[in-house]
Amino acid sequence: MVEPDIEPILARHPGAGRETLIPILQEIQTAHGYLSKDVIMRVGKHLNLPTSKIYGVATFYNQFRFTRPGKYHVQVCRGTACHVKGSLSVLEAVVKELKISPGQTTRDGLFSLEVVACMGACGLSPVVNINGEFYAKVTPRKCTRILQDCRHQEHANAGC
Repeated sequence: MVEPDIEPILARHPGAGRETLIPILQEIQTAHGYLSKDVIMRVGKHLNLPTSKIYGVATFYNQFRFTRPGKYHVQVCRGTACHVKGSLSVLEAVVKELKISPGQTTRDGLFSLEVVACMGACGLSPVVNINGEFYAKVTPRKCTRILQDCRHQEHANAGC
Protein backbone atom coordinates (compact mmCIF):
# COMPACT_ATOMS: atom_id res chain seq x y z
CA MET A 1 0.00 0.00 0.00
CA VAL A 2 1.32 3.42 -0.96
CA GLU A 3 1.74 5.86 1.89
CA PRO A 4 -0.91 8.63 1.67
CA ASP A 5 1.65 11.40 2.01
CA ILE A 6 3.26 10.36 -1.27
CA GLU A 7 0.47 12.14 -3.14
CA PRO A 8 1.44 15.67 -1.96
CA ILE A 9 5.00 15.00 -3.10
CA LEU A 10 3.77 13.92 -6.52
CA ALA A 11 1.35 16.87 -6.64
CA ARG A 12 4.34 19.24 -6.37
CA HIS A 13 5.47 17.84 -9.72
CA PRO A 14 2.45 18.15 -12.04
CA GLY A 15 3.05 17.05 -15.60
CA ALA A 16 6.48 15.85 -14.56
CA GLY A 17 8.61 13.72 -16.81
CA ARG A 18 11.69 11.60 -16.56
CA GLU A 19 13.86 14.62 -15.65
CA THR A 20 12.13 14.89 -12.26
CA LEU A 21 12.49 11.22 -11.35
CA ILE A 22 15.53 11.59 -9.09
CA PRO A 23 14.21 14.63 -7.17
CA ILE A 24 10.88 12.85 -6.62
CA LEU A 25 12.59 9.68 -5.39
CA GLN A 26 14.81 11.76 -3.09
CA GLU A 27 11.79 13.55 -1.58
CA ILE A 28 9.97 10.27 -1.01
CA GLN A 29 12.99 8.63 0.57
CA THR A 30 13.49 11.65 2.84
CA ALA A 31 9.87 11.34 3.97
CA HIS A 32 9.89 7.53 4.43
CA GLY A 33 13.49 6.43 4.70
CA TYR A 34 13.26 4.09 1.72
CA LEU A 35 11.50 3.35 -1.56
CA SER A 36 8.93 0.56 -1.41
CA LYS A 37 7.78 -1.45 -4.42
CA ASP A 38 4.35 0.18 -4.19
CA VAL A 39 5.87 3.66 -4.14
CA ILE A 40 7.99 2.91 -7.19
CA MET A 41 4.91 1.67 -9.06
CA ARG A 42 2.97 4.83 -8.06
CA VAL A 43 5.83 7.08 -9.23
CA GLY A 44 5.86 5.14 -12.51
CA LYS A 45 2.18 5.89 -13.05
CA HIS A 46 2.68 9.56 -12.20
CA LEU A 47 5.62 9.94 -14.58
CA ASN A 48 4.25 7.53 -17.19
CA LEU A 49 7.44 5.46 -16.94
CA PRO A 50 7.80 1.69 -16.67
CA THR A 51 8.70 0.40 -13.23
CA SER A 52 11.80 -1.24 -14.70
CA LYS A 53 13.13 2.18 -15.79
CA ILE A 54 12.58 3.61 -12.31
CA TYR A 55 14.35 0.66 -10.69
CA GLY A 56 17.14 1.03 -13.23
CA VAL A 57 17.75 4.64 -12.23
CA ALA A 58 17.23 4.09 -8.50
CA THR A 59 19.56 1.08 -8.32
CA PHE A 60 22.28 2.95 -10.20
CA TYR A 61 22.62 5.47 -7.35
CA ASN A 62 23.66 4.07 -3.99
CA GLN A 63 21.76 6.82 -2.16
CA PHE A 64 18.47 4.96 -2.60
CA ARG A 65 17.33 2.19 -0.26
CA PHE A 66 14.64 -0.39 -0.94
CA THR A 67 14.15 -1.71 2.57
CA ARG A 68 12.92 0.14 5.61
CA PRO A 69 15.87 1.39 7.66
CA GLY A 70 16.20 0.37 11.27
CA LYS A 71 15.53 2.70 14.17
CA TYR A 72 19.32 3.00 14.36
CA HIS A 73 20.71 3.43 10.86
CA VAL A 74 24.41 2.54 11.08
CA GLN A 75 26.71 3.83 8.37
CA VAL A 76 30.30 2.63 8.23
CA CYS A 77 32.68 4.71 6.13
CA ARG A 78 34.92 2.75 3.78
CA GLY A 79 36.63 5.71 2.15
CA THR A 80 40.38 5.67 1.63
CA ALA A 81 41.34 7.33 4.94
CA CYS A 82 38.94 5.15 6.92
CA HIS A 83 40.14 2.05 5.07
CA VAL A 84 43.76 2.82 5.90
CA LYS A 85 42.82 3.36 9.56
CA GLY A 86 40.99 0.03 9.85
CA SER A 87 37.37 0.49 8.85
CA LEU A 88 37.19 -3.03 7.43
CA SER A 89 37.66 -4.51 10.90
CA VAL A 90 35.06 -2.05 12.23
CA LEU A 91 32.61 -3.16 9.54
CA GLU A 92 33.31 -6.81 10.34
CA ALA A 93 32.62 -6.14 14.03
CA VAL A 94 29.29 -4.45 13.17
CA VAL A 95 28.29 -7.36 10.92
CA LYS A 96 29.16 -9.83 13.67
CA GLU A 97 27.37 -7.86 16.41
CA LEU A 98 24.18 -7.21 14.43
CA LYS A 99 24.19 -10.48 12.47
CA ILE A 100 23.29 -8.68 9.24
CA SER A 101 25.11 -7.72 6.07
CA PRO A 102 25.32 -4.23 4.59
CA GLY A 103 21.98 -3.23 3.09
CA GLN A 104 20.01 -5.27 5.60
CA THR A 105 17.90 -4.50 8.67
CA THR A 106 17.78 -6.64 11.79
CA ARG A 107 14.64 -8.75 12.25
CA ASP A 108 13.52 -6.60 15.16
CA GLY A 109 13.81 -3.47 13.00
CA LEU A 110 16.21 -1.90 15.46
CA PHE A 111 19.34 -1.66 13.28
CA SER A 112 20.14 -1.28 9.61
CA LEU A 113 23.61 -1.27 8.12
CA GLU A 114 24.98 0.70 5.21
CA VAL A 115 28.50 0.99 3.85
CA VAL A 116 29.29 4.44 2.47
CA ALA A 117 32.16 5.52 0.25
CA CYS A 118 33.09 8.65 2.23
CA MET A 119 31.55 10.78 4.95
CA GLY A 120 33.94 13.68 4.53
CA ALA A 121 35.37 13.28 8.03
CA CYS A 122 38.71 11.83 6.99
CA GLY A 123 40.63 13.47 9.84
CA LEU A 124 38.47 11.52 12.30
CA SER A 125 38.86 8.14 10.60
CA PRO A 126 37.65 5.54 10.94
CA VAL A 127 34.17 7.01 11.24
CA VAL A 128 30.77 5.49 11.96
CA ASN A 129 27.54 7.46 11.74
CA ILE A 130 24.41 6.37 13.60
CA ASN A 131 21.31 8.44 12.86
CA GLY A 132 23.42 11.48 12.04
CA GLU A 133 25.72 11.23 15.07
CA PHE A 134 29.35 10.74 14.14
CA TYR A 135 31.67 8.49 16.12
CA ALA A 136 35.33 9.23 15.46
CA LYS A 137 38.40 7.03 15.59
CA VAL A 138 36.27 3.96 16.25
CA THR A 139 37.77 0.58 16.89
CA PRO A 140 35.89 -2.69 16.50
CA ARG A 141 35.56 -2.89 20.29
CA LYS A 142 34.36 0.71 20.64
CA CYS A 143 31.82 0.24 17.85
CA THR A 144 30.48 -2.96 19.40
CA ARG A 145 30.05 -1.09 22.71
CA ILE A 146 28.17 1.73 20.98
CA LEU A 147 25.78 -0.75 19.36
CA GLN A 148 25.27 -2.58 22.66
CA ASP A 149 24.54 0.76 24.36
CA CYS A 150 21.85 1.47 21.74
CA ARG A 151 20.32 -1.95 22.35
CA HIS A 152 20.42 -1.52 26.16
CA GLN A 153 18.82 1.91 25.84
CA GLU A 154 15.96 0.39 23.84
CA HIS A 155 15.41 -2.34 26.42
CA ALA A 156 15.44 0.23 29.24
CA ASN A 157 12.93 2.44 27.41
CA ALA A 158 10.67 -0.56 26.75
CA GLY A 159 10.45 -1.22 30.48
CA CYS A 160 9.12 2.26 31.26
